[in-house]
Amino acid sequence: MEYLRRNLKTERHMKFGIVKERKNPPDRRVVFSPKRLQELVSSFPEAKIQVEPSDIRVFSDEAYQKAGFELAADLSDCDVLLGVKEVPIDALIPNKKYFFFSHTIKKQPYNRALLQAVLDKNISLYDHETIVKANGARLIGFGRYAGIVGAYNGFRAYGLKHETFTLPKAETLVDQESLIKNLASIPLPAIKILLSGNGKVAYGAKEMLDAMQIKKVSVEDYLTQSFTEPVYCMVDVLDYNKRKDGQVLTNSDFYKHPENYESNFMRFAKVTDFFIAGHFFGDGSPYLYTREDVKSADFNIQLVADISCDIDGPVATTIRASTIADPIYGYDPQTASEIDFKDPKAIVVMAVDNLPCELPKDASEGFGVLFLKHVIPAFFNGDKEGVLARAKMTENGKLTSHFEYLQAYVDGQE
Repeated sequence: MEYLRRNLKTERHMKFGIVKERKNPPDRRVVFSPKRLQELVSSFPEAKIQVEPSDIRVFSDEAYQKAGFELAADLSDCDVLLGVKEVPIDALIPNKKYFFFSHTIKKQPYNRALLQAVLDKNISLYDHETIVKANGARLIGFGRYAGIVGAYNGFRAYGLKHETFTLPKAETLVDQESLIKNLASIPLPAIKILLSGNGKVAYGAKEMLDAMQIKKVSVEDYLTQSFTEPVYCMVDVLDYNKRKDGQVLTNSDFYKHPENYESNFMRFAKVTDFFIAGHFFGDGSPYLYTREDVKSADFNIQLVADISCDIDGPVATTIRASTIADPIYGYDPQTASEIDFKDPKAIVVMAVDNLPCELPKDASEGFGVLFLKHVIPAFFNGDKEGVLARAKMTENGKLTSHFEYLQAYVDGQE
């Protein structure tokens, strides 16, 4: 952990509290495992820790006590409170600093009251999604684990659809290694698998495909050749979008001017059996495929593992999010409606929107590594990289300047 110790100037003691997750359905993840908390206090002796007891957390209360940390039902003495999911309004402690996924930065209507309460209670809110580099790239998250579990769930759905093999649910397995061990023995025909994306989600899914020793092929070979074994192709935005004027430019041009592009995805849909959607979809970008596209005889995709899970959006077969308890449904191409996934005409859809919850131990360990590296030092070095300044959504009962775009949303005008 030498990178944490280097050039750090202590400002004062800081007391951190690990909150109990209270949102339903229950989430067993946590920002810091006992092991990561030990690394934290080793690197920053000025940091004090309290852990709120929890009967659902993937790491037991006893594990934290054995690691040397105090359990406390009352965290009101802490300076900074760390959680994963939204903290219920009645559990918010006024005048504190909070870190959690608030699900408000996109003006989600169902959490307007939460952001209003944060402001009313004079809380400084740092959303995990707003912890970014100066260029806007996210520093922490659970994306890798969404990709890992999403790929596994996709293969599980394949076996259930074709009745060729049965995999246990990911939530019943202890870690990624267990997922890989189960996937290693499944029989697969010579299917073509398409993986979209170039971020943590897509690379998490890629880890699983590579662990299964599925051959990766180029875009050209994927589109033009037949194979005698299962293969996959990983595609980025310029592979499945094209400029309307025919120019071939850069990814940067696509991100800046998505309106100048149209989807070129159907060339992949024509030859793909199994699509893993691990891409990020930006505002104004073309849909990958529409409901009309799916009706086409050229649309060959039979299974979609939609890890991105944008409802009624760029992946037209995703008409609702599914759940860990009931992760699979069928999509009827002609009626654009849900049917039994075993119906012969159904496209199978796996669109669980909280996939990392199925791998809580690995996901928590990985998240803690990133939070310890990118966020904790900022409390002890004067925030020299500006991480906290960029992430802070609220302060002194008001939205910070970077998040003033949410004011109308807070006021109930949007």
